[in-house]
Amino acid sequence: MTRSTFTILLGGALSLTERLAAQLSGSRFIAADGGMRHAKTLGVVPDLWVGDFDSTDETLLAAFAHVPRESYPAAKNATDGEIAVEAALARGASSLIFAGALGGTRSDHAFLHLLQLAALAEEGHDAFMTSGEEEAYPLRPGTREIDLPKGSLFSILGFSELSGLSIENVRYPLDDFALPFGSSRTISNVAEGAVRFSLKSGRAVILARPYDLSGA
Repeated sequence: MTRSTFTILLGGALSLTERLAAQLSGSRFIAADGGMRHAKTLGVVPDLWVGDFDSTDETLLAAFAHVPRESYPAAKNATDGEIAVEAALARGASSLIFAGALGGTRSDHAFLHLLQLAALAEEGHDAFMTSGEEEAYPLRPGTREIDLPKGSLFSILGFSELSGLSIENVRYPLDDFALPFGSSRTISNVAEGAVRFSLKSGRAVILARPYDLSGA
């Protein structure tokens, strides 16, 4: 089975930026319910369309009538996005991109997506989320580097107490720092280019705004 990158199209906000286009290059796509509207913006045809279709209008259904569908009842034990992830993994996905996972009108869904991102990382999956204007990356024990434009904003949201947190090549560096759960210490940092993170224990998500150069 060929392993590859799959992009899950979700119903949140999505802006087609140059950075987003580069990130999605070569990806395959699976749409979750109303996330199919982003397929037209991106100029792509998904491999599969899943969901209960309660947030999909007739115009969208007609426009993508040729895309294979898997329909599920509205009363189910998983979100359409989670079903789409399982479909991508079953097709051999080696990495996952969630497009339209951030923002939107449902804060509960947006928060759940961040939790799912952390959970996928703990299961060993490579994944990140994007709206085009904002990106989310899991932060687990170990090291990682994220290529961000110089001057762009990012924050770290801890889902637990963090220990041994180090951040390099930023305006406000940290070295082997212990971050209490619920602390705002890691909100609104500024990248000086590619940012290097390391963590000894805990779980967190990095929220980055690559086009926000306000330097707040």
